[in-house]
Amino acid sequence: MAGNQKSKAKMEQAKGKAKEAAGRAMGNERMTAEGRAEQTQGDARQAKEKAKDAFRH
Repeated sequence: MAGNQKSKAKMEQAKGKAKEAAGRAMGNERMTAEGRAEQTQGDARQAKEKAKDAFRH
């Protein structure tokens, strides 16, 4: 299960980066902001998984 969550976090971060870049290229501030938000969610998910791993070991 943890591996699934880690990959989901990485995917969310990558999707956010792509969305942010596309928003910047098109001059769409809303899309840029949504991309940053998705990256932040991915970062939070990854931090949570790292914390869980630290307590397991």
